Amino acid sequence: MTTGRYRIDPLGKEHERGAFQCGTEELDRYLRHQAGQEGRRHVAMSFVLTEPPESHIIGYYTLSSSSVDHDAWPLEIAKRLPRYPQMPVTLLGRLAVDARYRSAGHGKRLLMDALYRSWQASQQVASMAVIVDAIDEKARAFYETFDFLDFPDQDRRLFLPMATVAKLFAD
Repeated sequence: MTTGRYRIDPLGKEHERGAFQCGTEELDRYLRHQAGQEGRRHVAMSFVLTEPPESHIIGYYTLSSSSVDHDAWPLEIAKRLPRYPQMPVTLLGRLAVDARYRSAGHGKRLLMDALYRSWQASQQVASMAVIVDAIDEKARAFYETFDFLDFPDQDRRLFLPMATVAKLFAD
């Protein structure tokens, strides 16, 4: 996907991963050592933000299918759901921006792309929400600015209903 002078594409061999540093070693290490392999195994797909013709990565996120126990949802949502033990969701597993590019709106750019791709995929494979496990309180606050909601009794797990996501991209 092209957004102005930037591109967001699936992670490929052409993307320079070595210089990426977001300030959280776990996220840096994942991009360098696991992201490609997990994509090839269809465990989690990574998408990277670049500024062509450069191939260094400004930021990235991952998406995968997941499920959430029926009883984990807030009561007002759970009572409207079918009584299946698990409900299908899309997991936004990681989202990180290189520290050199912070405060330029790249986190929002990546999140909107992730939500759009999640919404598009939900037209083919059911998903009732996008969920995130915020790595820390700063990340939690970021997602809350985009109306992500709390799961009860789960400290940093948040969700955005797919119906809300769909409204973002309605024609």
